[in-house]
Amino acid sequence: MTAEPIKKIVIVGGGTAGWMTAAYLAHWLDGVDIQVTLVESDQIGTIGVGEATVPGIRQFIKTLEISESEFINATNATFKLGIEFEHWAGEGKNFFHPFGGYGARLEDRSFHKTWWAARQAGYTDGLEEFCLCTQLAKAGKFAQPSFEDKSRLAWYNYAYHFDASAFARYLRNYAERRGVIRTEGKVNHIQLDTANGFIQHLSLESGQIIDGDLFVDCTGIPALLINKTMGVGYEDWSHWLPCDSALAVQTNSVTEPDPYTRSSARTAGWQWHIPLQHRVGNGYVYSSPFISHEQARAELLANLAGEPLTEPKLIRFTTGMRPDFWHKNCVAIGLSSGFLEPLESTSISLIQTGIAKMTGFLVNFIIDEKQVAEANRLNRLEYERIRDFIILHYKLNGRSNPFWEHVRAMSIPLTLEEKIAAYKAGGDIKLLAQESFVEESWVSMFYGFGMAPEALLPLSDPAAIPLVMNKMKSAIGKGTALAASHAEFLQSIDN
Repeated sequence: MTAEPIKKIVIVGGGTAGWMTAAYLAHWLDGVDIQVTLVESDQIGTIGVGEATVPGIRQFIKTLEISESEFINATNATFKLGIEFEHWAGEGKNFFHPFGGYGARLEDRSFHKTWWAARQAGYTDGLEEFCLCTQLAKAGKFAQPSFEDKSRLAWYNYAYHFDASAFARYLRNYAERRGVIRTEGKVNHIQLDTANGFIQHLSLESGQIIDGDLFVDCTGIPALLINKTMGVGYEDWSHWLPCDSALAVQTNSVTEPDPYTRSSARTAGWQWHIPLQHRVGNGYVYSSPFISHEQARAELLANLAGEPLTEPKLIRFTTGMRPDFWHKNCVAIGLSSGFLEPLESTSISLIQTGIAKMTGFLVNFIIDEKQVAEANRLNRLEYERIRDFIILHYKLNGRSNPFWEHVRAMSIPLTLEEKIAAYKAGGDIKLLAQESFVEESWVSMFYGFGMAPEALLPLSDPAAIPLVMNKMKSAIGKGTALAASHAEFLQSIDN
C-alpha cells in the first residue's frame, strides 16, 4: 500500500487510548527516526471510566519498564483478583470469576472434571474451595503469586483497578519525556488523497496543518477519522448484547478496598463497583428499552455504598465493532474501533492488543496490504471471542424479569452454542484462536451458573481421590491464612 517507510505517526485524541498508544510508540520507536505527534483538545472530555483491567495490563507496564510500585502510587491503584458476580445466577446467588485456576490435574484430566465426578459420587466441597485466587479475594487479602509451587496451586494472575484519568496523565508525562509532541487543538478538517483514499493531513481550528504517514484514531465512539471521514462502517451486535446505556458516578470509600471488581445484576442490566485507594467507581450498564434513564439513575443511586462525589454521567453506546480497525493509513484504537460493554473489563485490554497488532504488522515500518488484512482478521477473532464470553453471562442467567428473560431466550452465535454444548456433554472447554479468556474463566462461568456436565468418567479411586483433593483444599486454606490483607499489602508498597 505504501512503498516508503513511514516517518510521521499522528495520534488523534488523548485519554487512555491516545496516551497508551503514545507511550507504547515512544518506547517501541526508541532510536528510530519516526516522529510521533498526539493531537487533543482540552475542550473535549473523555469517558474516563475504564478503571478495571485484566491481567494483560501487567505486561504493558512491564514492557514500558515502569515499576509496579510507581504505577500503583501514581494512579491510586488497587489489586484485582477477579470479579464477583452478584445475583446473576438468581437473587442471592453469587459466584466469583478468578484470575487463577482450580486445583491441579488429577486422573490425567482437568481438575474441574475430576471435581464434577467426585460431586456426582457425593463429594460436597465447592469448586471455589480449590482456587487460591478466589479464597484470597473472599478473605479480602492479597499476595504475589508463587510460580515456584510445583503443584500449581499458588499459580494465579492479577490485574488492577486504577484512576483512568491519572493513568492517562502518567502516560502523557512518560511519552512526552521520550519525544512525543502534544499539539493542543480541535480538528476541523481531514484531507484525503483523492488518488488512493489515504489521509494526507489534519487541519486544526487554529489553522495549523499536521501531516503524517500513519494516523491513529483515538477519538472514541465518534471515530472522527475512520468512520466520519473514511466511511468504515460498524457491525451492530445489540441483538446479542442489548445494553445501550451506562450511568457512571464516583463515591467516597466507606470500607477498605476489596481486591476484586463487583458486578451486581439489576433490573435491566448490571452495576459495577470498582474500589480504588481514594474513592470508588460505580456505574449501571443497562438496556434503555427495558428501563428509563430516570429509573436507572434512581436504581443506581439507591445501591451506592458511599456518598456520591460526582453527578451520574450518561454514556450511550451500541455494542459492536468496525469490520476493519485498520483501513489504509488509519488505525482505530480504543472505542473508535468498537465497543464491548465493560462486564469483563476488556476495554483497556483491547486498546493494548490493538496497539500490539498495529506495531506487530507494521513490518519494516511499511503499510502493507497483506499485513493490514491479517491484523484485521485477528482483531475480528479477538472481538468475537470476547463477545461470546460476555453473551454467555446473559444467556445462562437465572433471573426472572423481562430484560433477563429476554436475554436468556435470545439466539446466540454458533461458536458459543458449540462451546456450551461441548461443556454440557462432557465438561470440555472448547477454546478457539485468539481467545482472551482461558479454560478456568469458562469453567468459573459454567460452575457459577450451575451447569454440570452430563457425562463424565467416574473416579478411578473413589476412596483416594477425595483425600488428595482435601489436601489441596487444606494447602489453599493455609496460604490464604498467611496472606496480608489487601489494605496492608497496599500500605507496604514503596512510596
